[in-house]
Amino acid sequence: MKKCIYCKTDISSESVIDFCERCGVGVWGVKMFKTIKDNMEEAKDKGNLDQGLIGIK
Repeated sequence: MKKCIYCKTDISSESVIDFCERCGVGVWGVKMFKTIKDNMEEAKDKGNLDQGLIGIK
């Protein structure tokens, strides 16, 4: 489990973003938050988020 960088509420450790949905929508708005989340999930699926992590998993 990790914490939202804005409000410190618990979020899933599997989340590709480091903030909760409430804070994400509050900061960027609904459409931009969805775009950010979708792009981050796509990058995770492609393995692009793990670049630089050598032997850590």
